[in-house]
Amino acid sequence: MHLLLTLPVLLFSIIIHEVAHGYVAYIRGDDTARLQGRLTLNPWPHIDLFGSILFPLLLIITKSSFLIGWAKPVPVNPYKLRNPSRDHLYVSLAGITANCVLAVLCTFLLGIYYNTVQPSSHDPFGMMLRYGMQINVILAIFNALPIPPLDGSWVLYHLLPPSLARSYRAMFPYGFVILILLLITGTIQNIIVPVYRFIAVALELLLNAMIVL
Repeated sequence: MHLLLTLPVLLFSIIIHEVAHGYVAYIRGDDTARLQGRLTLNPWPHIDLFGSILFPLLLIITKSSFLIGWAKPVPVNPYKLRNPSRDHLYVSLAGITANCVLAVLCTFLLGIYYNTVQPSSHDPFGMMLRYGMQINVILAIFNALPIPPLDGSWVLYHLLPPSLARSYRAMFPYGFVILILLLITGTIQNIIVPVYRFIAVALELLLNAMIVL
């Protein structure tokens, strides 16, 4: 049951994350994602076999303290953007923002659901909404990390002074290796879990306030 409920929520969340990137790029002048059929909620164009299915399954099987995954990155051509530096920053922030919005939306929907249906603790729909809260917070924190190729690396790149940005960009080819090493050693978990707990408490307070009302 846990597997059947969490994987669809994770898949939906990472698809929304990628579509948000593509949509912001589109409204800022880059139609690459639209032309390649990536501005869609249809999962097939977005699924990455390892990142969307195998890696999350491995985390579930090993009883990881958090669940993450990724879809195929939406293609973005910065040279088509109206203001490449500024607009690419917006595109980079779009996915993180989308996951934050989804986490809050799931909290509101769960509060409404509790007030109208009063489900049991094992109600499948209620469980999916709660997983939606948890997964999207973790995805937002994970993607905000300034480690290439995560969104946070591009955000930091665009915020740094030009000289520092060039030096920082030099590590981008090694980013995925660094990311995997940090995951294997548990360093990423040690960063994500405390931040997640802080945000989760805030969402629980919001949820409880809605239920009381």
